[in-house]
Amino acid sequence: MICNEFKGGIGSSSRKLNAKDGGYTVGVLVQCNYGRRSNLRVAGVAVGMEISEDAAYAGAPFDEAERGSIIVVVATDAPLLPQQLKRIARRVSLGLGRNGSISGNGSGDIFIAFSTANPHAEGSKTVVEVKMVPNDSLDPIFAATVQATEEAIINAMVAAETMTGIENHKAIALPHDKLRAILKKYNRLVE
Repeated sequence: MICNEFKGGIGSSSRKLNAKDGGYTVGVLVQCNYGRRSNLRVAGVAVGMEISEDAAYAGAPFDEAERGSIIVVVATDAPLLPQQLKRIARRVSLGLGRNGSISGNGSGDIFIAFSTANPHAEGSKTVVEVKMVPNDSLDPIFAATVQATEEAIINAMVAAETMTGIENHKAIALPHDKLRAILKKYNRLVE
């Protein structure tokens, strides 16, 4: 998997809402295999434009059109109805955008969301009551989804290691030393 022309893979992140917002948890799992390096942003910094000398993999043209895909699963314990979960899943694209993705024409993106609340509601043979977060109270869950998606992608890239595959194709990992230097240069690195 190649993510923003670096080695991609699987990453996760989560957010815990404040008690006043329900104290719910939002978790995000990504499988990232998409994007162009020139678009890569980390903490608002155009990192991809500053790390241009390392080829992502042998023979890869630097400015090739965005292609590939990302699969994102959002899980929460917030009591949400199906239409609210669809709205949560739509917020994933905002997290992608914060990392610079344009979800290009060749990108096959899949986003799903589910809630662990209201257990056994579907299997009941009688009428059941379900709980739901009011629509006017969804903004903290939307924000948590965007933030956790953004971080899960970066976590996948930071955790990835350079590898050599079939026919000597090499996928280069995001160079941590260069990433740290760039983030420090723009005062985004907390040490």
